[in-house]
Amino acid sequence: MKLVKLIANLGYGSRKEVALMFREGRITDPDGEVLYADDKVPHEHIRIDDEPLDPPSGIVLMMNKPLGATCSRKDIGRVVYDLLPPRYRVRDPALSTVGRLDRETSGLLLFTDDGAMLHRIISPKSQVAKVYEATLASDLRGDEGELFASGTMMLESEKEPLEPAVLQVLGPRRARLTLTEGRYHQVRRMFAATGNHVDALTRVSVGALTMDDLPPGEWRALEDREIARIFEPPAQD
Repeated sequence: MKLVKLIANLGYGSRKEVALMFREGRITDPDGEVLYADDKVPHEHIRIDDEPLDPPSGIVLMMNKPLGATCSRKDIGRVVYDLLPPRYRVRDPALSTVGRLDRETSGLLLFTDDGAMLHRIISPKSQVAKVYEATLASDLRGDEGELFASGTMMLESEKEPLEPAVLQVLGPRRARLTLTEGRYHQVRRMFAATGNHVDALTRVSVGALTMDDLPPGEWRALEDREIARIFEPPAQD
């Protein structure tokens, strides 16, 4: 792929704007030598205004989604794309969230521009575990773990029972729930079906991938070894 098209596809500007960047000498190699549009240079050796070029297509990003942001491009109010550099909105292929977290749910959110990777993560056949920690309005009854693990639990308006889920009690009103599917507001609806209400909800891991110390609102690209962890079982405390 020619450099002008490559850089334009990463959202740095139109092809005309990128061509102007070349003429202005803003695109260089790591040693500061000016590059030209017809040069053949490895992706990792390209700099724009002395900054490394964004990762190529096929990326997976991890974000610690803060409360109040929605997983949308067009929603009124704060959206998760506002937390990324503006050029990430116009990458080609487009960057999409891998599933969604609602406005009042925080925690680990993934993005990718790789359609096959997105499908592999969210497909029920992959059985990728998503782990949530919930703070509840009322004490747990004591039978939630058995109900959630039964594989027969039905949610209102659903036609198929839920896949078995694992509940770990962290306190009278705190619990960790591991799911292998992602139905609409699933965790909140599961606890609502037991007569309880989720006051706070955070996704803490996808597979064996965790956020570590990533602050709320921050993000970073994942390395191949980290992407592989998405498809491994989550760590057990």
